Amino acid sequence: MSLVIRRMTVEDVPVAHAIDVSSFTLPWPERSIRFEVTDNPAARCWVAELDGRVVGILVLWLIVDEAHIASLATHAEFRHQGIAKQLLVTALDNAYKEGAQAALLEVRAGNEIARRMYQKFGFEEVGLRERYYKDNNEDAVLMTLKSLPLTAFSHSLDHGEMG
Repeated sequence: MSLVIRRMTVEDVPVAHAIDVSSFTLPWPERSIRFEVTDNPAARCWVAELDGRVVGILVLWLIVDEAHIASLATHAEFRHQGIAKQLLVTALDNAYKEGAQAALLEVRAGNEIARRMYQKFGFEEVGLRERYYKDNNEDAVLMTLKSLPLTAFSHSLDHGEMG
């Protein structure tokens, strides 16, 4: 199987939306994903394609010198295979090349798997947005990565060490 990380195109939007809907209880509307791809100059949208099938998505906003991870999801059938990690490394490496010096994100307090993955990349929990998620009033944990690039992690992924 061959995994390719590439920029999202407008043709990918319906599949990206389907992955978002199946991954989150508060998914983005399809029109919002389309806006990110076509009209938001700060957005850097990525997909992971496995043997021609889109199986993961990432939306990053590049704001001055910060990379904000707005959304990251992997299709349920393909989770725990390192796809999200590869999306994250590719997106952050590219953001660094465009001038990003740090990264930030919010993640549900109860999403321990995602929180651990981000911590492995050096993200630190720096705050809490109480009752942030409106579907269940769950808190959002704010996480930051103070310094890019992620060259050590890129090397690890190339050699299957983060898998």
